[in-house]
Amino acid sequence: MQRMLRQFGYDVLIAEDGRKAAEILAQDDGPRLALIDWMMPELDGPDLCRKIRTAQQESSYVYIILLTSRQNSEDIVAGLESGADDYLVKPCAPAELKARLRTGRRILELQDKLVEAREQMRYKATYDSLTGLRNRAAILAFAHESLSRPAYAETVTLLMLCDVDHFKRMNDTYGHPTGDAVLEEIARRLNTAVGLGGAVGRYGGEEFLIVINDCSPSTMEGRCEVIREAISRTPIATRNHELPATISIGSILHESGNGDMPLKSLLAHADAALYRAKEQGRNCVVFAESMAVL
Repeated sequence: MQRMLRQFGYDVLIAEDGRKAAEILAQDDGPRLALIDWMMPELDGPDLCRKIRTAQQESSYVYIILLTSRQNSEDIVAGLESGADDYLVKPCAPAELKARLRTGRRILELQDKLVEAREQMRYKATYDSLTGLRNRAAILAFAHESLSRPAYAETVTLLMLCDVDHFKRMNDTYGHPTGDAVLEEIARRLNTAVGLGGAVGRYGGEEFLIVINDCSPSTMEGRCEVIREAISRTPIATRNHELPATISIGSILHESGNGDMPLKSLLAHADAALYRAKEQGRNCVVFAESMAVL
C-alpha cells in the first residue's frame, strides 16, 4: 500500500496504531486524506473515525477511507456511520484505490473553496472594503460588548468619535482617488496609535469610531492626544501630493459603576463633543460635558 501510494505521487505517513494515527491527524498541518484499517491496536478503525469527527474542525476536514476485509452490508453501514467517507475492501486493485483517492481530493478541494468563500463573505460583512477597518456594524458591536461587561469588574471604556477635517474640500480639490488614499492612511495611523486593547472602525464617510477598553480618567486625555497627533504630525503622501491632514475628536469615558447608559446615548454625547471640537477650530479633542471628571 505504501509503495502504491508513493507511485501515485502521495507523501505517506505511517502510524503503528490507532492512537498514533489520531495524534497525527489532529495536528494543524496533518494529512487531509487518511486510509484507516478496520483492525488496529489501541483504537480500531470505527473508533478512530468517531474520535476524528468529534474533534474535527470544519476548516481542516479529513477525508477518511476505511480499509477492511469485511464485506457484509451491516459492516459497511457501521463503518460509514462511524464517520468514514468511503469504504474499500482488501485486497484492493491499484486503479480502484487511485480513483477513490482522487475522489477524496476533489471533495477536499470543494470543501476548501466553500470555506474560503464563507470567510470572504464574513470579512465583507465585518470589515470596510476601503480602509480594512471594522465597518460600522462591527465597531458598534465591539463597543456594545465592551460596555456590557459586568459592573463588578469596574471596567472603563473610552469612546472617541473622530472626523477628518475639511475632507469634502480635499475631495473636491484633489479628487476622490486622493481622498480615498487619505482615508486609507488615516485608518492605518489610527489603528497603529490605538494598538492592543482597543478597536477602530469606519463609522461612516470620513468619520471613525475608536473604542479603548481599560482606560482611566487620568490617562484618557493623553490617549486622545496621541491619536490626534498621529494624524497631524506628518503630511499624508498620495500619488501626486503631500497633504496635511488633521482630525477633530469628541470623546466620552464610561465607567461601569456610573450607571448603565446606553451606547446610543454615549455616542450622542460624543457626537455633541465632536461638534464643539469643530466649532473650536478643529484639530483638537473635546470631552463630553456630562463627564463629572471634567
